[in-house]
Amino acid sequence: MKEFGKKIAKLIDVKSIMTLSLTGAFVALVGSGKIDGDKFMAIYTMIVGFYFGTQTQKKEKE
Repeated sequence: MKEFGKKIAKLIDVKSIMTLSLTGAFVALVGSGKIDGDKFMAIYTMIVGFYFGTQTQKKEKE
């Protein structure tokens, strides 16, 4: 149970909050028709790639 709490605590850092908020914003923009799906996929791929890339680097340093 303590390990689960630690994992939840790690999710609440600045990068995670930024990634989730940007994802929500882009989903909202695509849903409202303000940007098209192709632009969304390019931007979203960069955001998610950066997020998971930094998470991988953190694990390698530990």
